[in-house]
Amino acid sequence: MAVARVTEVVSSSTKSWEDAAIEGFKRASKTLRGITGFEIVKQTAHVEKNKIVEFRVTMRVIFVLED
Repeated sequence: MAVARVTEVVSSSTKSWEDAAIEGFKRASKTLRGITGFEIVKQTAHVEKNKIVEFRVTMRVIFVLED
């Protein structure tokens, strides 16, 4: 029987929401072992002078706890 945990990660990118998600996943992978997936729960953007300057995602990362 496996037991999983969920942790929330917020990441950003100047390129796109997809890039923000990829960067967030890469960073989470450095410290979390056993990642089985993630869910994007929120997408936001920072705007300056009517231009998007930063894309942000909030994601829930799911990983299996080790014995």
